[in-house]
Amino acid sequence: MKRGFYTIMAAQFFSSLADNALLVAAIALLIQSHSPGWLTPYLKFFFVVSYVLLAPWVGAFADRLPKGQVMLVSNTIKIAGCLMLLFGVNPLAAYALVGLGAAAYSPAKYGILTEYLPPTKLVIANGWIEGLTVGSIILGTVLGGVLISGKVSGTLLQFDLPSFDTSIDTPAEAAISVIVFVYALAAIFNLYVPHTGVALKPLPANPLDTLRDFAQCCKRLWTDKLGQISLAVTTLFWGAGATLQFIVIEWARAALDYNLSRASILQGVVAMGIALGAVIASARVTLDRAVNVIPLGIGMGLFVISMIFVRDVNIAIPVMVLIGGLAGYFVVPMNALLQHRGHNLMGAGRSIAVQNFNENTSILVMIAGYSALLASGLSIFAVITLYGLFVAGTMTMVLLWYRRNRRVHRKEIEALLEIARSERH
Repeated sequence: MKRGFYTIMAAQFFSSLADNALLVAAIALLIQSHSPGWLTPYLKFFFVVSYVLLAPWVGAFADRLPKGQVMLVSNTIKIAGCLMLLFGVNPLAAYALVGLGAAAYSPAKYGILTEYLPPTKLVIANGWIEGLTVGSIILGTVLGGVLISGKVSGTLLQFDLPSFDTSIDTPAEAAISVIVFVYALAAIFNLYVPHTGVALKPLPANPLDTLRDFAQCCKRLWTDKLGQISLAVTTLFWGAGATLQFIVIEWARAALDYNLSRASILQGVVAMGIALGAVIASARVTLDRAVNVIPLGIGMGLFVISMIFVRDVNIAIPVMVLIGGLAGYFVVPMNALLQHRGHNLMGAGRSIAVQNFNENTSILVMIAGYSALLASGLSIFAVITLYGLFVAGTMTMVLLWYRRNRRVHRKEIEALLEIARSERH
């Protein structure tokens, strides 16, 4: 890989590290304000709203400026959201601003890969970025849990500036103050992200033109016989993955009697499995064979149901790792295939924006559904069963959809796979 690739990876790692630590700290803020349990998943809901509502414009924005500049602006917005949390703004509103920064960041961090690297490196690059992203999820959730723990937060709260009242008085606020510096470190790496030399695309003068262009891009990707399959898989996966974050916290409380700090470590264990699966997939699965991993999504959904029988942490850890491993192995090749088709059809920034729109719409729907199930009084074990059956069922439908495409549109599918096959060399 080129040297600049590792700068991109470092910037992504620290930004994602802060994102995931901040989620734990924001949950702690809600808990300390005695908010109802069903409200906690809405942190994620508000975080991803910007991905959905601004998808047409953030993709065009990512193609308008050098990707490093877009990433720098986005991290600055995230820092502003953290400061709002410290100044007592409603956690949902402040976390929504952080989500705005993340929404602008995403097309840049993925789009630069297709601009900076040849197609032969895309699966490997996705293995790197997903592996590091998941590594940052592991460390970020653990970091968030450690920062809000009594011992560490107590130490942090002892620090104070002479003649200046910081108004940082709780473990959650102490954690957020540290997370601000992690975002600042990511911003420093953003300054050194290389220019790719790809021609920049001006924003349309009329915002409605951008909306129409985005609608056309969505249609183009959903009608592409390979693009639609990879988009369906990643859309379902990220909705399910976001929900699983909160399922693990609630399940750890009910099954293992864990508090938030300890439950966040189990979130990290799942992420560790995803990282392992992502690394193995990047080494073993080529772009033209990405669709062969869809059955693993079915298996993951069914295996999740085994969580309802686990009451021992020594069994829980390997179960979490295996669930994550299955998820990482099947999502990385599908993500690479989606980027490949999107880049060929409409360009990097716009294709990632389409991907974000669909994936985060799925997150909104599944998070709202999960919260509604909890609010209705269902136990977390019943929710886990419904969740596992839903994931397995929808992945089965996508697999049947792809097999139908192979039968009905055989020549078109073979031509598209041949393009992917030729670009792996």
